[in-house]
Amino acid sequence: MTICLKRVYDEAAPGDGFRVLVDRLWPRGVSKQRAALDLWLKEVAPSRELRTWFNHADDRFSEFSTRYVAELEDNPAISQLQRIVRENSITTLLYGAKNPKANHAIVLLKYLRSPDNLGH
Repeated sequence: MTICLKRVYDEAAPGDGFRVLVDRLWPRGVSKQRAALDLWLKEVAPSRELRTWFNHADDRFSEFSTRYVAELEDNPAISQLQRIVRENSITTLLYGAKNPKANHAIVLLKYLRSPDNLGH
């Protein structure tokens, strides 16, 4: 099983596999048709409070990551995403953030790739 990351603004491709939008808010300017989603799992995104605190500030990313992982540990929606990843050979996590190096999808990907979190 492979888990990929992709901005929702990038073109969908057959190699994306099962496409899951993991943002709490729908991305601006993207139609549902263009997004080509299999699922919008907004419940797995960071809380509104955490997202507001982070505000895409690079200097807060480390602390944001720690807080987001703590949220994931108590988030029942993560089990749905774990099941999707196990059931699909390729799962692409879609996000809208501009910064490809400091966003919640990176934290989520690392969390999912941890052997403890996929129930191998």
